Amino acid sequence: MMLGPVFQPGVCPMDVQSSSHEQLLYNDLPPVLIAADSPMAHERARRTILASGLRMAEAVEIESAPARIARQATASALWIEVDGEFGDPLSGLLDKVCTDVGHRRYSAIVSAPASLIDPLSAKIGGADVELLIDADDSERTAALALALARRGDSYAVNDVASDKSAVRLRQLSDEVSRIAATLARLSTGPTQASQPVEAPKGDDAPAISAEAVRAVIRARRLRSRYFSEELFADPAWDMLLDLLQAEIAHLRVPVSSLCIAAAVPATTALRWLKAMTSEGLFVRRADPHDGRRVFVELAPQTSQTLRRYFAEAGQVAVI
Repeated sequence: MMLGPVFQPGVCPMDVQSSSHEQLLYNDLPPVLIAADSPMAHERARRTILASGLRMAEAVEIESAPARIARQATASALWIEVDGEFGDPLSGLLDKVCTDVGHRRYSAIVSAPASLIDPLSAKIGGADVELLIDADDSERTAALALALARRGDSYAVNDVASDKSAVRLRQLSDEVSRIAATLARLSTGPTQASQPVEAPKGDDAPAISAEAVRAVIRARRLRSRYFSEELFADPAWDMLLDLLQAEIAHLRVPVSSLCIAAAVPATTALRWLKAMTSEGLFVRRADPHDGRRVFVELAPQTSQTLRRYFAEAGQVAVI
């Protein structure tokens, strides 16, 4: 399949497609608007949209996107592809996108390199925007389909059951279901850990040494020497341990560091982080010295629960 024309700011790629692509682009599927900051970024986004069987509305530069969105009558999704730096144009666009997504005007996906995790996470916050970090083709296609499904649209990708991305889409759906199930158990458990607690950490919480927590983390990482990490992937527990260790050592943990501690792909870690923050297990704190970064810490009740767990487990290997 031909990849089509080189990115031209302000020019709709559909206007310059050959007639051989007319059936693919001019169909009844919903349009997707692309905002990209480079020709290569545009082409990656374009391939994802077409591979999903969807129609592109237009491709514009980041600077032009807010005005273009305002003129768009309807759109199923906005795909933002970023290669470069986090600047004012992108910041302004994300402000508008978070508002529009909150009003269910369209779904939104932001694809970016790992170097932009912190500023993007700080800007997007708790908005229902899908953030992809260094994602491969199948994950990108699956994330778009999932974003549309979350929005409530009954759209489907072209024969997804026969495409190689079908496996990844099922995995992604299972991943989201697992997050929801885990948080549901936490919210109905005896500790009610999912309820936000404003009071400071109580003095009755058992004292736990940082070395005890570090020993558990080292033991968990040691398993990867002998078995595939995928066999033991548990990002929620790994993030809880990392934040407890940081709390005891009086350290602050930015989003990027917490994603590394989760020992799963960054996109997966971000989904867990957003869900656990929404449930009140984690708390986000803005960096007072850098508006483009946020820190994550344990909610008071979560901290107390973890400390009691370690105290009760005693010398038993907590892995």
